[in-house]
Amino acid sequence: MEYVLLAISAIFVNNVVLSQFLGICPFLGVSKKMSTAAGMGAAVTFVLTLATIVTYLLQKYVLNAFHIEYMQTILFILVIASLVQMVEIILKKMSPSLYSALGVFLPLITTNCCILGVAIIVGNGVADGSYDLIKGVVFAIATAIGYALALILFSVLREHLELMNVPEAMKGTPIALLTAGLMAMAFVGFSGIV
Repeated sequence: MEYVLLAISAIFVNNVVLSQFLGICPFLGVSKKMSTAAGMGAAVTFVLTLATIVTYLLQKYVLNAFHIEYMQTILFILVIASLVQMVEIILKKMSPSLYSALGVFLPLITTNCCILGVAIIVGNGVADGSYDLIKGVVFAIATAIGYALALILFSVLREHLELMNVPEAMKGTPIALLTAGLMAMAFVGFSGIV
């Protein structure tokens, strides 16, 4: 039951992009088409899950063991950059269309503060004993699902907004930011669940 509550909390209540405002750049940049948003959501899910596993092990068996916790951020950034490079190579070979659709936003996963933020949250949870590996992976997967859900919902809304008669001054970024704010307010309604 603890894992279910953790997952519901990470997906809906503490949605990483709508509540904690991590990963806003790809959220706004990749959300114009649903197919691109779904691809970015899948890439973030893959990288976030792998990064959490690797950074958990590094935190527990290297950083904490040798008392070099101050190296956490630099080490985690290197791990995430390496994983993103691997995803980029795989996407280039397996799905060139998705690779070209993601464009500049795929390298942005390297600096996506959503991924680094979750890795640091789990890493700090290792240090204080609140996260074990399974709990960290459940949190990472649920956070990635929440990120992908918000990204896909936002992209659907933006596609519908393209068909609407939006005032000239609100077209583009202004209406997108307003829509994102309304989505964030809607997700606050889930706070009574957990």
